[in-house]
This record gives sequence, structure tokens and C-alpha cells, in this order.
Amino acid sequence: MKKALITDDCHESLLTGLEQLGYTCHFRPEITPEEVSACISEYEGLIINSKIRVDEALLRRAPRLEFVGRLGSGMEIVNREAAAARGVIVVSSPEGNRNAVAEHALGMLLALLNHLLRADREVRQRIWRREANRGLELSGRTVGIIGFGHTGSQFARKLAGMEVQVLAYDKYKTHYAADMPWVCETDLDTLMREADIISLHLPLTQETRHFVDASFIRRCKPGFILINTSRGACVKTLDLVEALETGHIGGACLDVFENEKPETFSPQEAALYERLYRSERVVLSPHIAGWTRESKQKLAVILVARLAEALKARLTHGR
Repeated sequence: MKKALITDDCHESLLTGLEQLGYTCHFRPEITPEEVSACISEYEGLIINSKIRVDEALLRRAPRLEFVGRLGSGMEIVNREAAAARGVIVVSSPEGNRNAVAEHALGMLLALLNHLLRADREVRQRIWRREANRGLELSGRTVGIIGFGHTGSQFARKLAGMEVQVLAYDKYKTHYAADMPWVCETDLDTLMREADIISLHLPLTQETRHFVDASFIRRCKPGFILINTSRGACVKTLDLVEALETGHIGGACLDVFENEKPETFSPQEAALYERLYRSERVVLSPHIAGWTRESKQKLAVILVARLAEALKARLTHGR
């Protein structure tokens, strides 16, 4: 019987679904990249989340591999060209956590505007400061969404009843918000100039690495709020921190970071992130925007369906 290696935690429906497709599942969520490289030659299927990079070197060690399934999005960790050259199917399930990401982004934004984290800490210490924690309302503001794929469009839907103006920019799409009359498609310069809040929903590519840097920030409305629930490297951390300190960025909601392994911080990184952590104008979370109980199941169900469809198509076309 064919075997599939599952390298990360997942909902049980993924194992059930793969078994129904004819694969024996080896569930090893603690496996290391080195261990995957050593044993991948035994497997026809590979399920990954974010810790395993499917590069050409790994693919060379996997002569039996038929498919790679990515729980979620973030396909920069898979060399799709090399996989295609070897006849390896690659599927993902970005729809599975788009609602979770959108809800998380909105929750972070509301917490920032209303000083909820600070107020919570103070009340627990029996400190009662109402005026110092007077917040801002989202209503009446302009929200810019950069990248209008699965999460960007879902975030726009969450804003439908918030009485805001929504500006959207997507370099590779047109007429993408036709069914959302509250969203105005625009160019990047207009969005940067007019948005009070800018939310990033971008994949990580050479084009989007450090998309938000000092030059970008200078072109935006002074005091704007930045939300990043996409990829940490889309924002240059040093430039973000400096802009927070000068006030050109009024606040930031960050679920992702350039370095998400604090134990590997260099002395320079540790100092930089400490400056970020000290700021009272940020809301931070450890890359959990898409990490809900519901999304865990959705990601698995969608991935199995995508895989079943791809395998059926291959069988139908005799490949």
C-alpha cells in the first residue's frame, strides 16, 4: 500500500481522507527537516505545514513521491517548477483559514484602537485610567487592503458593516471586487496616500520581500496603522520600528515577523525586537491568525478534496 508522511499537526479528517484515497498515513508531527530528508524516499505522499521546505534537493531524494499537500497557503516553501518536472502533484488549501485570518486581523485592529491590552493589564493591577485609555472608532476611517486574494477579500467582507471606506489594490487582478460595492479598486499610490489603516495580504516572493520599507512608509499618510497577517518578511522590521518611534506609523498589528524563532535572535535582532516589544502602539501575536479550531478542520477537509480531484484528473488523463 502507498504511504503518506504527515509532518505537522493536523485534524484527524486528513488522515481519514488520505486512507480513503489508498494511503497508509505515518503521522509524525515532531519530525525534523533532516529526518524527512532521510526517509522521504519511502513515501508516495507528503503533507507539510511550514517547517518543511520542498526544494529540489528534497525532491531528488523522493523518487516515489506522487504529491505534496500544503496545509494552508504560503507556497514559497515548495519548488513547484521542480515538482512539476518530476510529475509531483502540489495542492494547498488557502481557503481553509481565510476566515480565521480575517477575524484575527479585525480583532487586533479593534484591540489597538481601543487600548484593550493596556487597559486589561491595568485593571488587573487595580489601576483605573479611563481618560488615558480613551480609544478611537473605526467608523469613518479609510482602510486599504493590499492583495485581494483569499484573506484580503475575506477581510474586506468583515469590514462591510463597519462604516468604513475600503480601498483595495491587487497588482495582478482587475474587477476583483465587483460583488463588493463597499470596496473601491484603486492604484497603490492612491491607497497609500489616503488610507488610515493598511492591511497586507501578500505572498512572500522576491517582489514582496520588504514591500513595506522606509520608502513605502514615507509615501503613506502620516500616523497610519499597519496590519500584517501575511508574511513577516514583507515588512522590513528596522524601518517599521523606526517609523513607530518617530510616529510616522501610528500603530501596528503584527501576527508575523521576519524572524519567528526568538531563540535564534542575534544580539542585533534581540535589541531591535525589544524596541518593538516596548512600544504601546503595537498588538502582537505568534503567527496564529489562521490558527483556530475551525480552520484546522477546514484546512484538512479542503486539502483532501483538492488532492482527490488532482489524483482523479491524473488517472483520467493517463498520467
